[in-house]
Amino acid sequence: MGQNGHHRQEDCQSGRENSDALAYRIYRMFALGVNLEFRHKCWVLPYYKLVDPDERLVREALDLDERFMREALRLACEGEAAGEAPVGAVVVHGGEIVGRGWNAPIARCDPTAHAEILALREAAERLSNYRLFGATLYCTLEPCAMCAGALVAARIERLVFGARDLRFGGVRSKFRIADAETLNHRVEVVEGVLPAECVKLLRRFFETRR
Repeated sequence: MGQNGHHRQEDCQSGRENSDALAYRIYRMFALGVNLEFRHKCWVLPYYKLVDPDERLVREALDLDERFMREALRLACEGEAAGEAPVGAVVVHGGEIVGRGWNAPIARCDPTAHAEILALREAAERLSNYRLFGATLYCTLEPCAMCAGALVAARIERLVFGARDLRFGGVRSKFRIADAETLNHRVEVVEGVLPAECVKLLRRFFETRR
């Protein structure tokens, strides 16, 4: 084989190696592993892990989501103490919590007083805008159809929730309202953040009322 042919063979081999490396990096960036850890009647806990070459950035994003979800869990406990179903929600804008809420339909005699709705109302009032562009809503339980529609109307950018609601979920379990392709606004949906804690709270609440 001539020298030119030898170089062409090396170039082809190098090209294949570079192509394989690129394919692997793309796979690592976008591969989504799903591990169903637990099921309990009405709620499902899917745990989603996004594998990225820069795991530090992924870890920081997850830490941030968990920090705000823990505040939503704290609010859910407030609702439980008041005799309401323990669901809590916060709205975050610019890295700051601008809206908080927990389920309060009994206390307010208001069937729409879900945690998400109350958090959205407070955020809209604080920001003086009924459109919450760039905001993220964290909720311990998958929003119902009413709340999912409110997220779209408010132009929430991102929804993060803990556990699925198999009976009434309007985002994944029964309907896919928040990111439906037929709507003029689609919410980015992330699920499975602190799911065990979210379900534990709900299970404890309903077991004590049997």
